[in-house]
Amino acid sequence: MSLPPTPLLTLARREFILGGQKSGKSLRAERLAQAWLAQTGREAVLIATAQAWDEEMQARIRRHQDDRARRLPGLRTVEEPRHLAQALRSHSQPQTLVLVDCLTLWLTGLLMPAEQAAVPSAIDCREAVDDLLAALSEACGPVVLVGNEIGLGVIPLGREVRAFVDALGRLNQQVAAACDRVTLMAAGLPLTLKPQGDPP
Repeated sequence: MSLPPTPLLTLARREFILGGQKSGKSLRAERLAQAWLAQTGREAVLIATAQAWDEEMQARIRRHQDDRARRLPGLRTVEEPRHLAQALRSHSQPQTLVLVDCLTLWLTGLLMPAEQAAVPSAIDCREAVDDLLAALSEACGPVVLVGNEIGLGVIPLGREVRAFVDALGRLNQQVAAACDRVTLMAAGLPLTLKPQGDPP
């Protein structure tokens, strides 16, 4: 299945794509990568942050990998669930688009790691976010980041879940402030939140 064309990204543009589950945010990011790859001499790399915690997640990751390989064979994938800033610095080049999918799973891995011995402090998480924002500002090529908007529903009952929703909301705000364009996806349709009036 081929992707419909999308206008080319300008050099060093940072776009943050937000949305709920199955809103079309990853497909939007892939369309931007496809448009970038349409010009000779350009590359694109996906930094995947998902971790296969159980069999269902393993199957989901495999399905996403297979679907991406069919839709966008020129997109190279690097798996990095924890050291996102380091990966961004390693792969950012003027002719390389870096696609991060997704920030929500990265934050989940930081705040709720599978290894109980590796539970981070709030300071550790703040430092990781600050480092990511610094790496984003240093990036010499275009960067597209994907994340979930989960703060529109009812307030969660559990303390840990409320803390995670708050942390994700803060992360989303900080990344949005650092990006040139912020797009909200709903039902597969893009709504440009920043800058106002910019075409989708």
